[in-house]
Parts: sequence; structure tokens; C-alpha cells
Amino acid sequence: MARNILTTLKAEHDALRELFGKLEATTERAHKGRLDLLDRIEKQLIPHAKWEENVFYPAFAERADRDGLKAHAEALLEHSAFEDLVIPAIKEAEPDTPEFAGRAKVLADQVDHHASEEESTMFRMARQLFSAEELAQMDEDYEAWKDSPAADAAFLQTQTKAGIKATVGKFFGH
Repeated sequence: MARNILTTLKAEHDALRELFGKLEATTERAHKGRLDLLDRIEKQLIPHAKWEENVFYPAFAERADRDGLKAHAEALLEHSAFEDLVIPAIKEAEPDTPEFAGRAKVLADQVDHHASEEESTMFRMARQLFSAEELAQMDEDYEAWKDSPAADAAFLQTQTKAGIKATVGKFFGH
């Protein structure tokens, strides 16, 4: 089977759905397990989102029609909501509380909605906008990027920002 970035991104969506299912199945007694699962989710979600924001979405927007640009705007805002609001809110909550579980459920639902919309709109459109060779090249580029210092920096920057927001939230009792 030929390489295709859309297949890779869909597989990552499915892997995230599986991790969220495991997280949702935990109880308040699974303090360490919840933190481990959240860490695994972030390690998959953040690089995926950052690459989409910096490479796939701009390339998509250059070729998209009005409906594609609307889907693009929606996707960017959803990424921002995960990064700036929901992940910090989860980190604000103690892992052994119902608040943590509820906030993690919000992220799971939002990511699932986002992935489903992306797969049914942007990916469908991308099959028309890009050649098989371009989709294969994006897949190769993405694989190389995930192992690069740039990917590590994007992950650390996002995690640091979420950690700071969570600490401020805890301090001010949000």
C-alpha cells in the first residue's frame, strides 16, 4: 500500500480514541495510571496537531474552496481550544477526582468530534486537492518531522504553556 498522510493521520486519530477509552475506564484510585494515560495522549496529540497546523492546514488552505476554508478555520480553533483551555483545565484537577475524569471526557469528546469532522470533510477534500504523490510526500515529511528537534520543541512549548496555565488556575482557584 502506498504511503498517504491521510491514512497516517486517521490511524493516529484511532490510536487517540483508544487511549481516551482507556482513560475513561479508569477510576479515582488510578492516580498514576490516569497521569500516564494523559501523558501518552499528549505525546500523540500535540505533535499531530502542531504538524497539521504548520504544514497540512496551510497547504490545504492554499487550495481549498469556501467550504474547505470554513473547515480549516474550524479545525484551527478546535486545536486552540484543546491547547489553551481543555488540557490546562485537566492538569488543574487532581487525577484522583471526578473533576479530572469529567475534564478528560470533555477533551476526549472534543478530539473525537474534531477527528470525525476532519476525516469526513478535510480529508475527503484533500483527496481531490492533492495528488497521490503529494500525499505520500507529506507522509514522509511528517514521519521525519516527528523525530526532529522541531517536533520536540513544539511539544515542550505546548506542554509548558499548559502547565503554566494549570498552575495559575490552581493558584487562583479556577
